[in-house]
Amino acid sequence: MPEDGYDVEALRAHFPSLAGGTAYFDGPGGTQTPDVVGEAMRNAITQPLSNRGRLTPAERNADDTVLAARSALADLVGGAPEGVVFGRSMTQLTFDISRAMAKTWEPGDEIVVTKLDHDANVRPWVIAAENSGATVRWAEFDPATGELDPSAITSLLTEDTRLVAVTAASNLIGTRPDLPTVAAAVREAGALLYVDGVHSTAHVATDLAELGADFYACSPYKFLGPHCGAVIAIPELLAELHPDKLVPATEQVPERFELGTLPYELMAGTTAAVDFLASLGTGEDRRSRLRSAYAAIERYEDGLRERLEEGLANLPCVVHSRAERRTPTVLVTFPDADAAEVSVALADRDINAPASSFYAWEASHHLGLGDAGGLRIGLAPYSTEDDVDRLLTALGELLA
Repeated sequence: MPEDGYDVEALRAHFPSLAGGTAYFDGPGGTQTPDVVGEAMRNAITQPLSNRGRLTPAERNADDTVLAARSALADLVGGAPEGVVFGRSMTQLTFDISRAMAKTWEPGDEIVVTKLDHDANVRPWVIAAENSGATVRWAEFDPATGELDPSAITSLLTEDTRLVAVTAASNLIGTRPDLPTVAAAVREAGALLYVDGVHSTAHVATDLAELGADFYACSPYKFLGPHCGAVIAIPELLAELHPDKLVPATEQVPERFELGTLPYELMAGTTAAVDFLASLGTGEDRRSRLRSAYAAIERYEDGLRERLEEGLANLPCVVHSRAERRTPTVLVTFPDADAAEVSVALADRDINAPASSFYAWEASHHLGLGDAGGLRIGLAPYSTEDDVDRLLTALGELLA
């Protein structure tokens, strides 16, 4: 085992998709999946199963799967299991919660969104505000540095502010804003804070109390799990919201936000992904093991990011990921080459690094990159120095 205790080769052995030799830099769009997650999903869907209950073995299996997944995600982010809402995707859940929240808004109310965010944490709030007559106020980041200064948000807060929506980390350029400072000002203004943690949760240990988030959205498929979404909120706040639902559907929280029968196999896979991450750390309980694991992941990924950025400095490209605190996600463009064409050429060499604006529509336009965006190079816990060197060599040849 390496001196720092992070054994990437042992980790990679759990990922069947890595055996083909492809270098994957597309983790920000969805990571590869370890074998234990696939096995958990298969076991969940093939065991006796029915709608949730405690009467029959099939009912208990379903109920236990749901409760285990809520507990796993609560441990992952430092929330309460009773506040974990599952859904098809973060986008779907944010639309649902924005509609429920907007029932309490009226003309004169204000919401704040940022130009750094993925559109899933922008458009649902903008549309909800338009439908309720509330005013949208925009916080801008500095395109030269990639930084979203807390004052860009706090200067917009008034007694009429009802909600601030902001990312924990940009999925386009990796910027990690100072959320605790923002949260303190939002709380003083009497507003709510909705945090998009989709990109951040894949790379950084999360503690909702430290962040000050009232609502925290994430997507398990960005941190080695299956394709679904979740919002972890303060249960008492969920109890104040009344989403549209069927008449016979339960009024209980969090179930009243989950429409129809839950996808048990996806929830089992989510639990397995959290447990796999926890297995990379040490501690007396899963929460402490997760924090230990993320500390190791962050150190490892930052080392790879530095290696990547040192290599990019010698190539004819523009690096747009410049914030002081950022995830191992680097957006680049090329003065003499089209990023989309470079992505295709890399794919021909079994190197997956996509080019797009990746639904960070406002951010890409604010950077002057328009709809095209750039080439996004995302590192993951299974990335290696060899992957980085292959990418840099290929870019050097393609851009020569």
